[in-house]
Amino acid sequence: MENLRITLLQTKLFWEDRTANLSMLEEKIWRINKPVDVIVLPEMFTTGFTMNARLLAEPMNLHTFKWMKQMAAQTGALMLGSYIVAENNQFFNRLLWMQPDGQFFTYDKRHLFRMANEHLTYSAGRHRLVQVWKSWRICPLICYDLRFPVWSRNRYNHVIKQMEYDALIVVANWPAARIIAWDTLLRARALENLCYAAGVNRTGTDGNGITYNGHSAVFGPRGDTLAFEEETETDITVELDARALISYREKFPAWQDADNFEIHS
Repeated sequence: MENLRITLLQTKLFWEDRTANLSMLEEKIWRINKPVDVIVLPEMFTTGFTMNARLLAEPMNLHTFKWMKQMAAQTGALMLGSYIVAENNQFFNRLLWMQPDGQFFTYDKRHLFRMANEHLTYSAGRHRLVQVWKSWRICPLICYDLRFPVWSRNRYNHVIKQMEYDALIVVANWPAARIIAWDTLLRARALENLCYAAGVNRTGTDGNGITYNGHSAVFGPRGDTLAFEEETETDITVELDARALISYREKFPAWQDADNFEIHS
């Protein structure tokens, strides 16, 4: 493993306007003034957190998919972000993992935010995604997933003879009213899973009058703050130290005492 450079794009979003959001994000991506390995966009980055899926959903391999494929190819970076996808007469809050070579993977949000009736509009995902990029094993999650530590639990994999993942990346539309939970849980996931935890949250106010104040951050496996930004629209770039991660896991092997369990979908 070599060090991994990750950029979080903390930004306002245009309400339910895919064209405006893709144009705005493309400009922000091209303003990143250093080479990076991973670029992370917020949850539902084309629309904001909306339940208007019937009007706004798109099939796979259409506008947003092609845009992410183009951005990955042009920047040479892995692109991560979620948007609304229609498939088999269902709607999904789907994260797209898009590599520069066009290879891609998807993760459908497992925990749907019932307080906004997300569970009445979207179908829940059934499988967690962990993939390898530049020798780093990465697990992406979406917003409300952060509240459920069992789903994100990082265990020792005896087949690959290492922890299941090295970095947890969370994309979100997390309201300012509950930002203390976001700050606390993102750091906790890094500590308990002996990994880096990065989370990108949006800013601004959405079409439902809900305010978001950023607090995008990156935490190290000791719980140390590597980056933190409140509500300013900005890009946050951090280099994740591979050697420091491996060394800490060797010196503090809490994973050896972890509980064994299975998750049934």
